[in-house]
Amino acid sequence: MSIETEPVPRIPAGHRVSVDDLGYADDGITHVTVRYGYMDMPRIPAALRMLDTAQTEGELQLHEASYFISKVELRQGDEPTMASWRKRLFIATSHITADAAEHFGLPRDRTVIMGSHIEV
Repeated sequence: MSIETEPVPRIPAGHRVSVDDLGYADDGITHVTVRYGYMDMPRIPAALRMLDTAQTEGELQLHEASYFISKVELRQGDEPTMASWRKRLFIATSHITADAAEHFGLPRDRTVIMGSHIEV
């Protein structure tokens, strides 16, 4: 699944979800793109309920679905890419982000958060 935020306030529900079978209609893999406007609240389970079973090669078991999201942690590196104080400020502001699972309306008990580190 991909989530895209468009440069418009709202995306009508009928234009929000698109499906691509990735070239093989019977392999059990479907790519879903969900588009939101910058004023829309991105609720992923609600968007997935909008899918037609003919588009997804079968019925989705959304009450059993697992969700995977990524989280990137920034760390101060030794490379002289910017002033040290700017690195610290950039890293500090990166901690002010919203909780991704809550933002996307994902159930906590079925959401896996995978992390990585990037040096700035």
